[in-house]
Amino acid sequence: MAKLNLPQRVVLLDGSMGRELRLRGVEIPETIWSANALLVAPEEVVNVHLDNIDAGADIITTNTYGVIRSDLAREGIEDRFEELNVLACELAQEARRRSGRDGVLIAGSMPPLRGSFRADLVGEYEEILPLYREQADILARHCDLILCETMSSALEARAAATAACATGKPVWVAWTLHDNKLGVLRSGESVQQAFEVIANLPVCGHLVNCCPPESIESVIRTLADMPGDYCGGYANTFMPIPSAWTLEAGLLAVRDDLDADSYAALAKRWVDLGANVVGGCCGTSPEYIARLKALI
Repeated sequence: MAKLNLPQRVVLLDGSMGRELRLRGVEIPETIWSANALLVAPEEVVNVHLDNIDAGADIITTNTYGVIRSDLAREGIEDRFEELNVLACELAQEARRRSGRDGVLIAGSMPPLRGSFRADLVGEYEEILPLYREQADILARHCDLILCETMSSALEARAAATAACATGKPVWVAWTLHDNKLGVLRSGESVQQAFEVIANLPVCGHLVNCCPPESIESVIRTLADMPGDYCGGYANTFMPIPSAWTLEAGLLAVRDDLDADSYAALAKRWVDLGANVVGGCCGTSPEYIARLKALI
């Protein structure tokens, strides 16, 4: 599997896409989330990528988190699945070209297929594996690495990572952790248990994301002990997420104690514990990435 050409220092991921687009006036529906911007505001997607690159991001993530067959079907556009995946990649490539920073890498986002944070809705391995294979094969043609993110259970991560690794591209897995139980996935499994389910796969980065910064801090040492070149996290700024939450329930409330400076101070603790990848998830912005850049 190819090695990633990344700086020999802490690597910076980008910040939020969906919430950032909403703040910029783009309609973000409850069905296809940020994927709607690919249809109605592709230039704004490029702008978010550019702003993250300008802030110092070494890796930008494709706007494919909402490009899911079943969700597109609800809008009557399931037949555009491949087109929208490719478009998201092309917009990231366009942002990189305009930035003049050829060294910026593009991560293809592989999301949960049945809703974020819902380990109870993941489904059977044999059912979701072919869906992940389809998306991984598309992303691999246009991206530098594949990021299986916001994985709420060991099985979900296993399916996504198996599909991604089969492409030959470098693969990172990011699990999402419980808000109120430190060190465990939303499924209740420990991070170590989740790792053991993918231990035989050539995953080169182990991260956690879209959970409180405090939860990330609790597992950094465990991540740092896993094989692979990269470990770390990118947190959200949400209040605790209800256990049965879905997009249809509306926007999640954000904390008032996690501005860019406060977030960076918490991320510094991850680095001190061994993280060499940091970034931001929902509720963060290019301002947060710029603050992280100044920190490292």
